[in-house]
Amino acid sequence: VQLQASGGGLVQTGGSMGLSCAASGLTLRSYHVGWFRQAPGQEREIVAAMRRSGGNPYYADSVKGRFTISRDNAKNTVYLQMNGLKPEDTAVYYCGASQNVQWANTDGYKYWGQGTLVTVSS
Repeated sequence: VQLQASGGGLVQTGGSMGLSCAASGLTLRSYHVGWFRQAPGQEREIVAAMRRSGGNPYYADSVKGRFTISRDNAKNTVYLQMNGLKPEDTAVYYCGASQNVQWANTDGYKYWGQGTLVTVSS
């Protein structure tokens, strides 16, 4: 199983960036998917998540209205569109896949991507 995250980089405050996470070795439509981030010296936190059955996604309060999670099951890929980026969004972003009922909880995720760094300059 491999989750390959891509799309990170440097962006200015107020800018936009899209992240992608391509899965191999598993069929994403059978999994809940999520994006997480970890800033230096901080614990990994959930950013957004989607159930495998669809429905309303979960968003952390800090990103509501700015970030959008989506998935393309045909491409076995999950995305995170980030708009209105702020310096406090700077972190390593990870994608994850889970079949646990705790789909909106970091602890519920079994498979992780390698992480991609997003840096927002002020």
